[in-house]
Amino acid sequence: MNVRFLLDENLPPRLKAALWRYDAAVDVLRVGDEGAPVLGTLDPDILPYLEATQRFLVTDNRSSIPSYAADHLAAGATIGGSPGSGRGPAWAGSPNRST
Repeated sequence: MNVRFLLDENLPPRLKAALWRYDAAVDVLRVGDEGAPVLGTLDPDILPYLEATQRFLVTDNRSSIPSYAADHLAAGATIGGSPGSGRGPAWAGSPNRST
């Protein structure tokens, strides 16, 4: 299984370049890229995209995404690249920052 990522627009574009320098085969898009949600897409609207494209969201926004994800799951939806059944968090935040 290939892991696929979507970088939130709140992360610097250089992160995508750094990932590709580490491994050119990494499947990573950033919000605003062709084939990804447009810049300014509201957080709740990113979750269906993750589900449809089976991507993990990498974000630094831990204030609202968890509640939107909980609502999304409560409605019976799944979230993107989640391992197993897809019924769990599909975002990664910086472990060095707190909300």
